[in-house]
Amino acid sequence: MIPTLEWTPQGVRFLDQTRLPLEEVYTLATSYQEVAEVIVTMVVRGAPAIGVAAAMGLALGVKTSSASTVAALAAEFEGMCRTLGETRPTAVNLFWAIERMKRVFDDQANRPGATVASVRDALIAEAQHMYDEDIAACRQMGAYGAALLPRLGGVLTHCNAGALATCGYGTALGVIRSAVERGHELHVFADETRPFLQGARLTAWELLHDHIPTTVLCDNMAASLMRQGKIHAVIVGADRIAANGDVANKIGTYGVAILAKEHGIPFYVAAPWSTIDLRTPSGDAIPIEQRAAREVTHHAGKQLTPYGVGIENPAFDVTPAQYVTAIITERGVLRPPYAESLLESAGAAAD
Repeated sequence: MIPTLEWTPQGVRFLDQTRLPLEEVYTLATSYQEVAEVIVTMVVRGAPAIGVAAAMGLALGVKTSSASTVAALAAEFEGMCRTLGETRPTAVNLFWAIERMKRVFDDQANRPGATVASVRDALIAEAQHMYDEDIAACRQMGAYGAALLPRLGGVLTHCNAGALATCGYGTALGVIRSAVERGHELHVFADETRPFLQGARLTAWELLHDHIPTTVLCDNMAASLMRQGKIHAVIVGADRIAANGDVANKIGTYGVAILAKEHGIPFYVAAPWSTIDLRTPSGDAIPIEQRAAREVTHHAGKQLTPYGVGIENPAFDVTPAQYVTAIITERGVLRPPYAESLLESAGAAAD
């Protein structure tokens, strides 16, 4: 288990992913504002991990509040939710986690004899429960998805959808891990994933930890490797999946999906149910986060572009459902048409 984040008596402890792969450094957030900053600066990243981090941030905010009454705490709590909700607009897990914590707060606050302490304890317990749930969901996804991967061959990933993007084990990389545990002989090809290099820095780092053969490639090499027959499946994570099956994921995913379709290679998406957003009808309605120009203009402190040039830096793109072979969740493997299979899975869970 890679300790992506954990609740401690002192605060929320994060593995600083901006320092990987060469330095394994941890940072401690002792306030909800510091948790928000950790999310914005991508010390922690990946939709599932962001959701749990936000939940822990809210629990921490309540724990450190000086409010003496539940009513006063409720007013503060609304501000905490707004602050954390503004950190990463595309990852729906963030808002799912905040809404879940709001429900727990309201439930506890409305109970006879509710106290600040009882609300605090309930929120801490819920955040820790969400942490455990995430790990269990990733392992279940791995079990469902392993059979989809080849018994022998190359698998392409984009960005990092591993233990570092979750509370442990991973979504897309969790499926790869599960397949390897079941005897599949896989070689992972990891897109470097510009401009933040999550593939080169993070995916390669954690797969090497697990002794899974891994090769890093520049993003523009994927087509050539597909044509050479070195790629037998593509698997990625997601930050939001719309009701029709459109998938928002790290910028560059859309291009990889088109290439996979052209070369007859299956393109799988692995994500927990908390990433499914049935209230968003299609990818056109998914907000796309624009990040700082400096991520493109500079690398390792060195400027790469001329002064005055325009910069476009969307953090995500949307892959239309038509390019997605299957969506792997902890509830099972979903197939097209996704507008139907997503609803059926939601209904089955509700029953």
